[in-house]
This record gives sequence, C-alpha cells and structure tokens, in this order.
Amino acid sequence: MCGIAGIVSLEGKPVFEQEVRDMCMSIAHRGPDDEGYYFTTGVGLGMRRLSIIDIASGRQPVRNEDGTVWVVFNGEIYNFRELRQEMESRGHVFYTRTDTETIVHLYEEYGKRAVDHLRGMFVFALWDERKKQLLIARDRVGIKPLYYSETGGRLLFASELKSILQVADVERKLSWSAVSHLFTFLSTPPTEAIIEGVHKLEPGHLLTATPGRAPVIECYWDLKFEPDYGRGEGYFVDRVRELLDESVRLHMVSDVPLGAFLSGGIDSSAVVAAAAALTEAPLKTFSIGFSESDYNELEHARTVAKAFGTDHRELTLGPDALEQLEDLAWHLDEPFGDSSAIPTYMVSKLAAKSVKVVLSGDGGDEIFAGYDCRGTAGTSSLRDTTNTWWSGGSEATRHCRHLRAAYWERSAERCPMGCEDAISCATCHSRAPSVISMRALCSRATA
Repeated sequence: MCGIAGIVSLEGKPVFEQEVRDMCMSIAHRGPDDEGYYFTTGVGLGMRRLSIIDIASGRQPVRNEDGTVWVVFNGEIYNFRELRQEMESRGHVFYTRTDTETIVHLYEEYGKRAVDHLRGMFVFALWDERKKQLLIARDRVGIKPLYYSETGGRLLFASELKSILQVADVERKLSWSAVSHLFTFLSTPPTEAIIEGVHKLEPGHLLTATPGRAPVIECYWDLKFEPDYGRGEGYFVDRVRELLDESVRLHMVSDVPLGAFLSGGIDSSAVVAAAAALTEAPLKTFSIGFSESDYNELEHARTVAKAFGTDHRELTLGPDALEQLEDLAWHLDEPFGDSSAIPTYMVSKLAAKSVKVVLSGDGGDEIFAGYDCRGTAGTSSLRDTTNTWWSGGSEATRHCRHLRAAYWERSAERCPMGCEDAISCATCHSRAPSVISMRALCSRATA
C-alpha cells in the first residue's frame, strides 16, 4: 500500500512545496519506506512508498526518457513484465525494474488509453509537461482510492481524505447529501466524500485537468455481462478455478514476504488453497477470533490451515478491541457502518508483524451475489439482465455447491472440514457458520 497526493493550479495560483509535503506526511502510514516529489511551475506531485517491487531502484516519481512525463502511483500492475517487453521492443528505455515505469511508456504510446492495457489495482497521477495536462486514473473496480477537490483555483488530489484536509483552502464542512446517503446505506456515496466539496473518482474512470479549463471526468471501463448459453456447467466450474488460480498467481508477484488472511470461509480458504500450491515454504496465514464462542470461527481457520500446511497465526479479540476505535476512525477518514472493519483492522495489524503483503478473499460475494441484504432489491434487476432467476434454493444452490465441491476436490482431494467426499464437503461448507453465503446465478446464466 502506497499513497499519492498532489496539487495542480488551474488559474495561475501558486503551488507551494510545503503543502504537498504536508499532504504526504499525513499518509506516511501508507508508505513508511520512502517518499518522493516532483515540482514544476503550478504543479506538485508527491507520494509515500511501501516498497514491494524493485525495492532498491523503484523510487517515485518515475519519469520517461526526457523527463517530460512524470507519474506517482499506488498499486500493482500484474502484467508489467509483458508490457515492459512490448515497450522495449518499440524502443523505450527503462531505468528501473518497477511496474510503475511501464505506465509512463504506455502513456507515450497510447495517451490516456494506456489504462486499457493495464491489469492490476491502481491509482496513478501523471503530469505531461508538453501538454501541461494532468491525468488521473483509478482501477476498474476501485480497489485503490482517490479523493479530489477543486478549490481556490487549484485541483487537489490524494489517496486519503485527510491529505486533502491539510490544505487550508478546504473548508471542513459536512456534505449533508453524503450524510443522508450514509444513514441510508451505511457508507458515503461513490462520488462524494463526507466533506463538502471533496469528491471521489469512481472506479473505471479518468480525470484530466489542464490549466485554464475545468477538469473532465470520463468512464473508460464498465462491467458487461455477456452470458454464454452454449456451454455446460462443467466448463464454468473449471473456468472459475482457472481464473482464481491465475488471479492468485498474479497477486503473489512480490520482492517482500507475503501471506494471506484466513477466516475459514469459502472465499479466503480458496485463496489460501491456490496460494499454498504456488509456494515452496509454508504460506503465512492470519486469523481473528472472538472470546464469545457464538462468533468465534477460529476452528474453521485452523482446519484449513492444517489441510494446507500453513504457518498460521491468530489473535482472539475481546471487549477491549473497542479501544482501537479511535485509531480505526482516523484511518477510515469517513464514517463506515460495517463492524467488520474492527476485526479487519486487527488482523491487518497482526499480519504486519510478519509480512508486507497479504492476500484476502474480498470480492467473492460481489462476484457470486453473496450478500443476503442485496437479495430482495437485486432480484428484479438481475432478472432483467440475465432473463433468468436466482434465489437461495434449488438450482442456484446446487450450482453453488457444485462449484465448492469441485474446488475442494481438485485442491485438497478431501474436505478440509473432515468430510470424505466432495458432495459432503459442499454441504458442510454450506452449513458452516463461518461461511458467507455465495448465492450464485443459475448455471445457465453463469459466465
């Protein structure tokens, strides 16, 4: 995790170096290893770095060959090696081994459409000195955050809201429309922060800013659901497994120690299963439990850890975990109505003692429609999209269980919950209290 921040003057107002340094200092926790800056007339870019790839020479900002394009970057580009080979074949000269440098050379070739070639999680801010233009891009599903504010004739941007608030021009005044959204949906809107005048760049969007003109925001990617009715269920089971294995493999590219969160549920367990198969040494796994037995899921995590021979660490939380709320609120920046933030914060602190990078099972519920609270509201829209139905029973449940069974059958050759056959395994996982429901679309609509 790194952090970026910067200011670009839109109306000839000065940009002071100390402002950008203060913005970066406020997010030093995101990048404790290094910091870097680029300043020119009316422009200041800054970043805090957590060194993951090319630790020695991958300092940011990173430039192109003649110093006319500069970029600060938070994230990871999984296909950077292939992109580097392509750019080198076209005559580009690299001076680092980091994935960040691929961005500047892609930009030289493709302009803002460089984002179409990136596979990864990212936010980057790129300054083109020739065009006098700022380009900011956020990854397709919004893994990496980006806040921005146009105030006092300048555009401010940063990985966290607290960075924006370091600038005196930003008034600390609540956005009541964001407050309304918060009390309705337990989070602030996707485009608006809790502070009036501060916004979020949406996933899959670009922001371009040029002095003398208003910033322009455009969508470069959106989800397209294209069902393939001509294939059988077995194809999709194998394809899910193939994509999961590929995703885990790409996420494991790192020059520093790596581990995984493990709850014992299907999502994190599947990630651990895939990751363990790719490592020679035991994978480090981390779990959180609770002193109240009704909420404690450590036994499930231990079972999975044993099945895959991981180097397992765990922490049991009690009522004193509430003492972390003040620190947690500071890191979150905005109100967030999900109590799972507490154990997530604590397991992250636990993991940070041993590794710099962790894999997690986040995303499974989004892909497989696993949130019960979305069931009623989402049913009609899913029907409209897929011309089919989904529910927690019958065909959808059988399909979901088949996916689970097939994964464990291929990964461990037995159920990590102790069952002897794959079907029992699927049933066991469906009933385990630690498993978040994975309600799948019926097999005819799964793509």
